[in-house]
Formats: sequence, C-alpha cells, structure tokens
Amino acid sequence: MSSPHTPASSPSRTSEPEPRHAGWLELFFDLVFVAVVAQLAHGLHGDPGAREFAVFLGLYFPPWWMWANLTVSANLFQDDSARRRLVMLSAMLCLAVMAAAVPEADGDRGPAYALGYAGTRLVLLALWWPATRYPAPRTLPRWRPLTYCLLSAVLWAGSAAVPAPWRYGMWAALLLAEMVLLLTARGRGIPGRVHTGHLVERVGLFVIIVLGESVLALITSTDHTWTARAGVVAVLGFVLLATLWWSYFDFASTAAERVMGTAGTREAYLLARDVGGFLHFFVTAAVISMAAGLATAVEESGHDHLARGAVWALAGGLAVYHGAHALIALRFGSPPRQVAVWALPGVVIPLLVVLGADVLTPWLVVLLLAAEAIAHLLYAKTALSRRQAAGTA
Repeated sequence: MSSPHTPASSPSRTSEPEPRHAGWLELFFDLVFVAVVAQLAHGLHGDPGAREFAVFLGLYFPPWWMWANLTVSANLFQDDSARRRLVMLSAMLCLAVMAAAVPEADGDRGPAYALGYAGTRLVLLALWWPATRYPAPRTLPRWRPLTYCLLSAVLWAGSAAVPAPWRYGMWAALLLAEMVLLLTARGRGIPGRVHTGHLVERVGLFVIIVLGESVLALITSTDHTWTARAGVVAVLGFVLLATLWWSYFDFASTAAERVMGTAGTREAYLLARDVGGFLHFFVTAAVISMAAGLATAVEESGHDHLARGAVWALAGGLAVYHGAHALIALRFGSPPRQVAVWALPGVVIPLLVVLGADVLTPWLVVLLLAAEAIAHLLYAKTALSRRQAAGTA
C-alpha cells in the first residue's frame, strides 16, 4: 500500500516508551497459530463455496481476536514473571485445542472449540485483573475485566452445551458483545502507553506466519504434483507472495510505526485497536485464503481452467487484501483520492480475474495476480519517491 500521510500534530502526544521487541515467550506462543492457520487454509482447498468461506471466516475470527487481545495485553504489561509465563502457556494450550477442533468445529468438535476459547478469556482475565489495583489514574474499573473476560468465559463455556445451529448464533452474539464493550470504552482506563514498535513488530510477525503458510502450501502441493506446469505455477505463486511481503514491510508496517509512534497515548491505543485488531483480521484472512488458492492452482496446474472457488480464494483474497490496506490508509489519515488511485485497481483487477475464471488456465490466473502485485509495489515506490522529492513524505 502507498504510505499514508501522518496526521497533523496534536498537543496530547507523548513520547514513545523505551523500544522493546517480541520476547521468546511471545515467539513460542505464535507457534500455535501456525497450526491454526494451516487447519483453516486446508478447509479452503479445492473448490470452496459460500459455506466454506463463511465457516473459514467464522472459525478464524475467535483465535485472531484472542491473539490481538493477548498481544495488546503483553504490550501494556511488560512482565517476565513465572506467573505470566504460566498464564501465556495456558493460553497456548487453549488455542491448540481450538486448532485441533477446527476441522469439525461446525460439527462434533464445536464444544471443544468453545471450551478452548472460554479458557483464553480466563487467561485474559488473569492478565488484566492486576490493573484493577493500579494507583489512580491508571486504575482499571473491575467491572470491565469481569464482563469482558469472566462473563464472556462463562457464556462461551455454556455454549458448549447448546445444540447446533443455535450454538453458532450464540458465538456470534458473544463476539459482537465483546467488540461493543471494546468500542464503547474508546480507550478509557488503559493503564499505560502502547509500545508502538513492539506492536507493529508483533503484527508483522503474524503476517509472516500467514505468508509462511502460503509458501508451505506451494511446496507441499508441488511435491504432490511433480510436473513442469506445477513448477511454473509454484514459481509464479512465490513471486506473488514475495511481492506482497516486499510491499507490506516497506510501506504498511513503516507507515503504521510512524503514524502510531507520533500519536497521543489514547489515540495510539485506538489506532492499535482499529488497525491491529480489526483491519488486520481481513489482511491476514486474505493471505490465508490466497494460500489455499495457490495450493489448489498448483495441484490443478494441468487443467484447462481453475475451479471457480479456488479463483475466488486466490483472486478474491488479493482484492480483500488491497481493500483492507485501503481502509488502514484511510484510518491513518490519507486523503481518499490518494488512496483510491491504488486501491481501486488493486480491488477491481483481481475481481476481473474472477470473471474470467472459466477461460483462464491456472498459470495465467497466478501470472495476472502476480503482475498486479508487482505493478502495485512499483507504483507505491514511485509515489513515495515523488513525495520525498517534494518534501511531503
């Protein structure tokens, strides 16, 4: 994405805390999401339909939402005590249960998935409860962790006894309630300053996880389909992923660190919530979808055309990826006209590829998407150079 302009200065800005980086516990914790992502991507292999995409998004949001919550908690409460280690390892175990339940979470393993998520809410309670004893004005009202964490945990555990399909409606209602509680708080009662560099690094590491799943999918599928055509599709797929990596870490993460690092304490938290919590759900979900689509493209490389569901997973995923970055740029304060210049082609071109799914060979589908990603990157680099030359970047 092109680099957004930094918003005008505000008198509420405070200095950024001492720089810090992801700890070994956080890196170990992220390993469970490798399994979560792999399980979810597998559900989109082949020719997924509307139901498969809905199940994927529905099952991906709870673990992503918990990862975002735990990441912000670790960001605000820097602590390497034995207590915190045990709490985070407990969260890792709960999320592992959810990952194992994913293949049948919309069926017989639904109760295990619900209980795993309930356990993570108790972990979140353990992380936030000490803040209720902080001295004013950093004191966190007790009702907030009791409702956002404990009550949520109890209701999620109770959903395990609710028969399907009512159970899934209950999950959606509980997630909506959690988001409403977070949105209505508007950053009040946050017991500290967000460490911008650490947060951007953590989100970037998660993006690396989903890109890594895409590379693994390419390798595994090529191993299963050892042909020249499969090799061509795999190479084109790697070019696409490498270009997305280049674009993300040269522009998206850099812009996030600059804008959030110069924001005030409360605004930095709100940006972290909106960009890191909500909008990056779509960024990472899009890459997971592309991972499944690329795997199918390699496996079906000898076919006359790619299954329409696979094209939606791949090209539709790229369109969502660009669309999410457009919303992030707008949230950071970029002018809508400036965003539209790169966002509209980034969304429209992949959707045109979907329209031509019945006549495009698998290698041509991946080639067109890789070409769009490369053009997107080159435009961003050119636009940045022009702004730097004009002294506006």
